[in-house]
Amino acid sequence: MSGLIPGFPMDGVVTVNRVILKVGYTVDDLEERVALLCENVKTYHSETGFVGGFVALNSGQVSNEGSTVGQAVASGLSGREALIITFWRSFEEHEASHRSDTFQPLFRQVLELCENGNEEIAYSVLWSGKAYPVAEARAAREAKERFGKAA
Repeated sequence: MSGLIPGFPMDGVVTVNRVILKVGYTVDDLEERVALLCENVKTYHSETGFVGGFVALNSGQVSNEGSTVGQAVASGLSGREALIITFWRSFEEHEASHRSDTFQPLFRQVLELCENGNEEIAYSVLWSGKAYPVAEARAAREAKERFGKAA
C-alpha cells in the first residue's frame, strides 16, 4: 500500500466515516472542523498508530460505467457528503486515539455537522496498487496480447 499512504502496513486497518452535512452547514464548516481534528490526530497519534488519511467530498458525478444500480446522472448528496478515511497500524491503536482527551472535544464538533450521526467502519486491506509507469503499461499490454487474454 506504499503508493497511497507510505508506511501503511498490509495488516493495518482502514477506517471510513461517512458524513452528510446537516442543512445550514457548509463544506467550509466541515473542512475547518475536520482540519482541526486531523491536525490533532497527526500531532498526538503519529507515534501511537496513525499512519495517514484523507477526506473526499462527493463531487456529484455518478459513474454509469461502474454502477449497476440504475442509471443516475448525478448524486443528490453532491457537496454534502464526505468520507473521512484514515489508516492505522491496528484497530486497538485507532480505538485508543478516540479515547484521547484532546480528540473527543474536536470529534464532537465534527459530529454536530452530521445529519446521519456517525458510524465508523474498520476495514482490512485485500488489495492495493497503483498505475504502471507508461513503459510498464505498454509492456503489460504487449505480454497479454502475446501470451493470452487472462486476467
